[in-house]
Amino acid sequence: MTAPLPSTVNDSSNPKSEIRNPKSPLCVRPPLWFDTAPLSPNSEKSRRFQRTVKSIRILAAALCLFIVAAAAIAQQANKGKTPRASAAQKRAPEVEYLSGERARPLPFSDAVRVGHMLYLSGQIGTDSSFALVPGGIKAETRQTLDNVKRVLERSGSSMERVVKCTVMMADMSEWPAMNEVYATYFRKDRLPARSALGVSGLALGARVEIECWATVD
Repeated sequence: MTAPLPSTVNDSSNPKSEIRNPKSPLCVRPPLWFDTAPLSPNSEKSRRFQRTVKSIRILAAALCLFIVAAAAIAQQANKGKTPRASAAQKRAPEVEYLSGERARPLPFSDAVRVGHMLYLSGQIGTDSSFALVPGGIKAETRQTLDNVKRVLERSGSSMERVVKCTVMMADMSEWPAMNEVYATYFRKDRLPARSALGVSGLALGARVEIECWATVD
């Protein structure tokens, strides 16, 4: 014999029956959005629900329009700036080939300017007639550096802006004598970087050749 099912009729002697009784103040009802009962099209609940849905759709449409407009404005702004920035980054520095009057034509420039750098061709101790000055290594070193100085100043730079020198010598035993003259052309606190090397021979039988790099405005 099966046990009887619990009664759902209000029983004042059973406090739990008050919770199951819809008319009881103790009855716990679910919120409106959990109400699964169908809504009548003309009911106040139905009209309120439709107004809420319509408001949400309007807000969603306005948000989408705002996002699309903001993206279009940002794209237009970047469209105007990016090409100019890219062109500036990719643009190569200007190159200028500089030469002064010479006693004889030679197949190279006295200097080449690339942006703010000036690259000088090697200079030897020749005078204005393109003849080596007499007097040995010290006299040639002095004339060589005078020639370097003249090219720098003609190109808009100076000895104080020299950053790198390369010294080529026909006889490395003359290195100390060359240094004595060389050091007088540069400030002690602004000595350029330098390499010195011995070679088997130099143009016109020179004892020394000096090549320099310098900055320029």
